[in-house]
Amino acid sequence: MNRVVIVTGAGRGIGRAHALAFGAAGARVVVNDLSAEVAGEVAELIGPRAVVNTDDVGTWAGAQRVVETAVSEFGGLDVLVNNAGIVRDRMIVGCGEEEWDEVVRVHLKGHFATLHHAAAHWRAVHKAGGAVSGRVINTSSGAGLFGSVGQANYSAAKAGIASMTLVAAAELARYGVTVNAIAPAARTRMTEATFADMMAAPEEGFDAMAPENISPLVVWLGSEEAGDVTGRMFEVDGGRVCVVHGWQRGPEIDKGERWSPDELGEVVRKLVAADHPVPVYGAE
Repeated sequence: MNRVVIVTGAGRGIGRAHALAFGAAGARVVVNDLSAEVAGEVAELIGPRAVVNTDDVGTWAGAQRVVETAVSEFGGLDVLVNNAGIVRDRMIVGCGEEEWDEVVRVHLKGHFATLHHAAAHWRAVHKAGGAVSGRVINTSSGAGLFGSVGQANYSAAKAGIASMTLVAAAELARYGVTVNAIAPAARTRMTEATFADMMAAPEEGFDAMAPENISPLVVWLGSEEAGDVTGRMFEVDGGRVCVVHGWQRGPEIDKGERWSPDELGEVVRKLVAADHPVPVYGAE
């Protein structure tokens, strides 16, 4: 794979697995993490095809420098894997402004800022007559798709990433760029703290929650072969890959004229009785 790849939040967990998988496939990798130590360890494992970047992708200038690192060190950019994230789990009544702002900044702004600067690079290459086979793989979550009790900030940010993926796929297709997203389930520092029993490694046999299980799909989505797949969301965990449908219209009743409030109780109850949404994680 002769591709230049950025992986954000690549020092640990799923991001580390992505960076190592791209490196093993022959890609040149920008290993982005706030910790120079852990990013350096990953880059060392990849070898001379990797460089370290410690910029904060949740800032506009930091995200720009990550993209500039790929271009200056390797001559271009082919794949952006947005993985960096944090959690500050709180129930809504206990979540403060700082805990809201920081989660949304790192996840949602961090995805958009790197996407913006990568898109600007690809548009410039396209306008100059160069060939572009750009790939963006964003990281949403089951919490963003279905909701999760105690994670209103995280769920909202991850839901925003899912919607932003659809918009970006539509806007960037003209430049030769695909944009997809994954909703992974794997063992990380974040999930171990919240779902300790579920994430525990088995004593033997297949480790379904190993973060390395997520990366093969991401590597494929970053390949030139994947140019016909865009604007899609994939749940991935263990050996399972599932394409996830977003908001779709369900049952409807059209009166053909304005309703009165008194009429709508029966109508709404009939509609919701015919619909069966996925329950929110953690809801009783």
